[in-house]
Formats: sequence, C-alpha cells, structure tokens
Amino acid sequence: MFTAAELEKAQRIVYAAMPPTPQYVWPLIAAAAGCEVWVKHENHTPIGAFKVRGGIFHMQMRAERGETGGVITATRGNHGQSIPFGARRVGITVTIVAPFGNSPEKNAAMRALGAELIEAGHDFDEARETAMRIAGEHGLSFIASFGPELVLGVTTYAHELFHAAGALDTVYVPIGMGSGICGVIAARDMLGLKTKVVGVTAEKAAAYALSFAQGKPVATNGAATFADGMAVRIPNPDALHIIRRGAERVVTVSEDEIAGAMRLYYRGAHTLTEGAGAAALAALMQEKDRMTGKRVGVVISGGNIDMGKFATVLAGGTPQP
Repeated sequence: MFTAAELEKAQRIVYAAMPPTPQYVWPLIAAAAGCEVWVKHENHTPIGAFKVRGGIFHMQMRAERGETGGVITATRGNHGQSIPFGARRVGITVTIVAPFGNSPEKNAAMRALGAELIEAGHDFDEARETAMRIAGEHGLSFIASFGPELVLGVTTYAHELFHAAGALDTVYVPIGMGSGICGVIAARDMLGLKTKVVGVTAEKAAAYALSFAQGKPVATNGAATFADGMAVRIPNPDALHIIRRGAERVVTVSEDEIAGAMRLYYRGAHTLTEGAGAAALAALMQEKDRMTGKRVGVVISGGNIDMGKFATVLAGGTPQP
C-alpha cells in the first residue's frame, strides 16, 4: 500500500506533533487471556485516540498542497477531534457534523479544539450525508472518515507496535470506518511479517463483518452499540477491499463482552478505554482457546467515553447506546 519513504514522511510529520505511544505486556491481562498480550495504547495520544495521527498527516498534506480553505467532516467523536487537531497546526478552519445524541464529552472536546459543531441526523451515516450537503452549499472541502492519507498517518502506530513486539502471531483491531485495521495491514505487509490480522465489530453494528463474509459492501439498518467508534451502518468499499485482502477474518463481540473487556483493562492495566477501544480485547477473550500460548497484539483505539457510561461499566453493567 505504501512505500518506506512514504511511511518515513508520515512519521516525521506525526512525531513533530506527538510522541510514539507505548505498548505493554500487562501480566494480569496475559493471565486472563492465557497468552502473551501486547497492548497498544492509542488511548495515550493527545486526543485519546489513534485517529489523531491521520488528522495530523492529512491536514499537513493539505497545507503543503495549498489546500487551505475550510473543511467539513462527520463523526461520532474521535475523527472529529483528529481533524481540528491537525488543522489547528496549519491554520485551516473546521466544521464538524455529529448526530443528535452524540457524546456530550466528545462534543465538548471537538469544540475545545476550535471546530464549529453542527448536530444533525440520528446516526453517523445521516450526519455524513448532512456534512456532504453543507460542503456543496458553502464551498467547503468534505473529508471522509477513510482515505489514503488518513490510513498512512495511522499506519505509524502499527509500525510502532511491530517494531517493539516483533512478529506477533495475531493482532486484533477494532473496525469503525477501517483506517485503523488498514494501517495494521499496511505496516505488516511493509515489514514482511506473517502476523494474522483479525478485525472486530460490534454485534449491533456488524456491517463490516457481514460485508467481509459476503465479499461486497453490506449496509445494515442500524448500529445501536454503545461502542460509538464502531457504530457504522455503511462500509467504505475501499476499506473493505483492503480488509478482505489483508485480514484473516472479522469477528463480532457483544455489548456485554465489550463492557467486560473494559473492566479487565481497568483491573489489569489501570487504563481507561471506550467501547471500541476495548473491542479487540473482547474478541481475544472470546477466542482465548485458539490463542493459548501465542503472542498476540490488541489495539486500544481510544479511551474517550463519557463518565456516566464508564461508571455503569465499573459497576458491572453495560451502557445503553
């Protein structure tokens, strides 16, 4: 997908704005999973999620091309923080469209980064349609949640993981729109590793799992998961193409399994995860028998969850969407 020179440029740009994030083997998590588990802490970025890397790189590239006009995008929160984070560094204005009922804390974080926030639609896909319409009406450039420069930026986290952990047997990666798992596939292939990549979706937002199985984009009628980073109804065809060529399989996890993995992270690593951020560990725990004794990576894609929902998780419950 990318050349070594392209990755090196992305690394220079990303690391000018943030340091690499850590990856640790937590003994309590390894004991629970029955294997060596490398946890990639993308909840330790400046916005608490991996997507900031793509935002930093893409906005810098726009500036270098002289594309300095206003941009607009749609989000449930982490992509909507990554774009204004990168845009603020190069002086580009950002408008964000988020669906009604979106996380108040993520909305506040996007505004704090200087974005104008518009609430529209009942889910991510309706917000995306609104953002595209506003782009045409107001002469803004629409930024999709998946694109080559976004993927190249986030590939840097996967390269860090493989550089530190070496040739892992399997890496579990949550799937929202697909940039995270595509970045892992790109880094693995660039390094010539045989690591198996397993995508993870929520059972209530299983569009990518269905699409992977059927070999074509399959939309769903709903995406009612509290793991809002994975709450997508309509897969991106380009992302699906890469995932079908580079991933071994895509598994689904339940809401209760996600909440259980969040509690395990808190007990075993004293770390905060959002629903999507814990999905990879939930999948590993679901498949622990087949991973016994292996070297496995799990990606914490983010840690941005509202306080009330996290309180529900810590109390042993499962939040509502």
